[in-house]
Amino acid sequence: MRRMTQLVLTLCVGLAGNTSFAQGNSATTSMSDIVIYGGTSGGVVAAIQARRMGKSVTLIEPTQFVGGLTTGGLGATDIGNKRCIGGISREFYERIFDYYSEPSNWIQETREAYFKSRTRSSENEKAMWTFEPSVATLVYSQMLKDAKIDVVFGERLDLKNGVVKEGASIKKIVMESGRAFAGKVFI
Repeated sequence: MRRMTQLVLTLCVGLAGNTSFAQGNSATTSMSDIVIYGGTSGGVVAAIQARRMGKSVTLIEPTQFVGGLTTGGLGATDIGNKRCIGGISREFYERIFDYYSEPSNWIQETREAYFKSRTRSSENEKAMWTFEPSVATLVYSQMLKDAKIDVVFGERLDLKNGVVKEGASIKKIVMESGRAFAGKVFI
């Protein structure tokens, strides 16, 4: 019981010292097990995997779009040995394949014409290695929704004072808006 009292007292003192809580400022701190800054393909995959491992996750993307180069126009993947692609990456390419399996999603050309002129993908595969950026955006957005990921768009890290550390450990990051994100792990 004494330890519990000490813990509660320590928490109260800690909160009282935090001006954003004590004074009710608009700057708030969100807490997650894992905070990921950057919604690139790597950030999206890290967020999904962390959620699948039962962790709370906040994915912060400074722009209004997730997916980085994959959704920004790089719609052809150089892969070499396709059997080497697994995990969530393979799942992404399989969802791309599923999207293009629907005939109504072919607007510029037919599926048949596409496979005659392209060599990266084969009609016999259950994955597709070339895609439109808008389709990649759609697939990533659905994957994030399915995983129940909290995505924060349009928040940029305060480059001057945005990383709050305790020793060598990052405790929270602060955005230009003043909004802060605390976590146990930062990516």
